[in-house]
Amino acid sequence: MNAQLKSIFNTHAGFGITGLRILIGIILMAHGSQKLFGLFGGYGLEGTGQYMASLGLNPGYLMALMSGSAEFFGGLALFLGLLARPAALVVIVMLVVAILTVHIHNGLFMANNGYEFGLALIAGAVAVLFEGAGRLSLDRLIARR
Repeated sequence: MNAQLKSIFNTHAGFGITGLRILIGIILMAHGSQKLFGLFGGYGLEGTGQYMASLGLNPGYLMALMSGSAEFFGGLALFLGLLARPAALVVIVMLVVAILTVHIHNGLFMANNGYEFGLALIAGAVAVLFEGAGRLSLDRLIARR
């Protein structure tokens, strides 16, 4: 495995980052499931697409597909610890866009649909981006081969 590819999979992080990564992955998969499949009280692609179009994010259906996919598949990758660094980067970009387009005008606190939850998820994703997936991850297994 060449050095650049190995750096994507390599991790020296311990069990703490593993727990953080798994929890963030579960949260993101649940939110992505709402957008993509209408699970957990979500509106699915059609409803989410209409909402995004109403915010000026056009075409709404495509934006719903992209954000839902980033959440669901990025969350799955984080949960498994597979390509965790690239997944964390995708998740960070998606969350920054969500904060700037949806949440920023509502203030910080979650009670008003603010951006504090997005910031917390970004903080966790940044930790994974810098530290890697942790001890219990597919990335670590791949890097050790």
